[in-house]
Amino acid sequence: MERGVTPSQTIGPFFAIMLPLGSNELVSPGTAGTIVVEGRVLDGAGEPVSDALIELWQAGPDGVYAHPADPRSAEREMARGFGGFGRCATDADGRFSFVTVKPGPVPGFDERPQAPHLNLGVFGRGLLRRLATRVYFPDEAAANARDPLLCSIEDEGMRATLVARPAGPGRLCFDIRLRGEGETAFLAV
Repeated sequence: MERGVTPSQTIGPFFAIMLPLGSNELVSPGTAGTIVVEGRVLDGAGEPVSDALIELWQAGPDGVYAHPADPRSAEREMARGFGGFGRCATDADGRFSFVTVKPGPVPGFDERPQAPHLNLGVFGRGLLRRLATRVYFPDEAAANARDPLLCSIEDEGMRATLVARPAGPGRLCFDIRLRGEGETAFLAV
């Protein structure tokens, strides 16, 4: 008996009513140091995932999260118009983008500084739970080499999937590969 190939994603479709419930713009227009982080979500066969939802949360340029769980947030006023959280639904080609600012380094659990990074959550068809990953900056090689999380990933190729690629002035590219060759490193949550 010959069996056919199963789809690279197994559940869904999900409905986009009332999504994305947020904005992909984390800063007000004209904010100094604005960057665009863009990419695609691809399935195990390298095909675009057109109905994923990407969440981004990050610290501000000073390395402080706009969240009550960060005790340092009470010590200063957040930059005007910066909330540190955004959402973006992928389009028909699996593309997403965020307009934000580069975060500063934040302390890790052991108080060693973490390299500047963006935290991403991925929701989509075939995913029973949110996937979590990070985006590190290519111009932070020294900080990346000391980052506790990056240092914990022994496979160099897998570690490289967490570093964005330059895509022009003020632009970074970060593709999310859900499975297969070049699969993005995902974190246990």
